Amino acid sequence: MESIKDKLKNNYIFVIIIFSMFAIDRFSKEYVIDFFLSYQEQSYYLYPFFNLTLIWNTGIAFGLFESDSNTYHFISVLIVMIIGILIIWLFKSKIFIEKIALSLVTGGALGNLLDRIKFNAVPDFIDLHYRDFHWFVFNVSDIVITIGIILLFLIDFLKKNEK
Repeated sequence: MESIKDKLKNNYIFVIIIFSMFAIDRFSKEYVIDFFLSYQEQSYYLYPFFNLTLIWNTGIAFGLFESDSNTYHFISVLIVMIIGILIIWLFKSKIFIEKIALSLVTGGALGNLLDRIKFNAVPDFIDLHYRDFHWFVFNVSDIVITIGIILLFLIDFLKKNEK
């Protein structure tokens, strides 16, 4: 049976991806929070389709299911359990691209989990829009989680087509 040290050694590239995604997310959030605290702005216009708008999300991805205190803590515990399952899945998987996808989802989930613990909310700030239509405001973790999940769906779809 492989020790945790051996598993980390055999999966070092994926551990690096997890911590890289986590670090990029942390840097972006800290930068944006500091910016908005310094300039006391509600929103910052960058391009005709892109603003920085800091909101505090107590729900799940993309501000869905805003929650009360009990639900918030339940969701946070659920996220910890999901991260554990993702790490086990990552170490057991033999498919390189699946490991990358799991690393992206895990890194993003860790970033948002830290915010839930540190701030009791997740800072979202990427505001894409077309005229008066605004998409959900989101953050870097949401992006990498979404990319990872799309990859997992594609992998599953391709596996089913092979059979």
